[in-house]
Amino acid sequence: MKTDIVYCGDCLDVLKKLPDSCVDLVYIDPPFGSNRDQVVRGREKRRFSDRFEDVTAYLKYMKPRLLQLYRVLKPTGSFYYHCDWHASHYVKVMLDGEDLFGYKNFQNEIVWCYKSGGASPGRRFSRKHDIILFYTKSEDYTFNGMKEKSYNRDFKAYRFKGVDEYRDEAGWYTLVGMKDYWEIKMVGRTSRERLDYPTQKPLALLERIISVSSNEGDLVLDAFCGSGTTLAAAQRLGRRWIGIDTSPEACRLASRRLAHFQRADGRCEHGD
Repeated sequence: MKTDIVYCGDCLDVLKKLPDSCVDLVYIDPPFGSNRDQVVRGREKRRFSDRFEDVTAYLKYMKPRLLQLYRVLKPTGSFYYHCDWHASHYVKVMLDGEDLFGYKNFQNEIVWCYKSGGASPGRRFSRKHDIILFYTKSEDYTFNGMKEKSYNRDFKAYRFKGVDEYRDEAGWYTLVGMKDYWEIKMVGRTSRERLDYPTQKPLALLERIISVSSNEGDLVLDAFCGSGTTLAAAQRLGRRWIGIDTSPEACRLASRRLAHFQRADGRCEHGD
């Protein structure tokens, strides 16, 4: 089985050619069922369609692909499904099914919060988050827990016995286990990461997922790889990877992007 490769085609067809239980981590950022075309006009005009007749048609499209992803995932593997309000609740019910991960193997509903994007029309709250559903295939899985800062009330020192406290320019804080809502910046118009690809996700988001749910040398699969952010993050972190996308344009973009990364002692640098 070849790794560090981008396959161009329907992931349903490509996945059927992969052996059972060969992947350590699956992350997918598939169509959201938004019923619109995603377009970015930059140096090149890039677009893809996210149109389905209704949510039933969307789920019917996703189900056979999810069954194949479940099949190729190792018993110790983890699975992340990136979606938003359009279908997240329907997708979770589907993933909870006994022919997929099952309710007991659901681990987290991660909320990715961001500031960029369109404002509300004034008749509802602005929609400023995505949902990432985190499942595992069993109770035995990789989880390299991370810590984050939790600032003290009024940013002052507590001086509690046995509690390690730290200070930065904002004030005093302790280190706690990372929570399930993540404030990570989107890829903005002035970002160095920007590739003018619709729905491009930030490297920081994928590096967090890959760091937590895989180890160096593990195999990471993205079946809707788009501009290749998952693949780039995997390579930076010394993981093997497989990318799949139906769009020849996306596959060419991802391949060019990966050509800018060079391994060095398990780490990689991003070239201009």
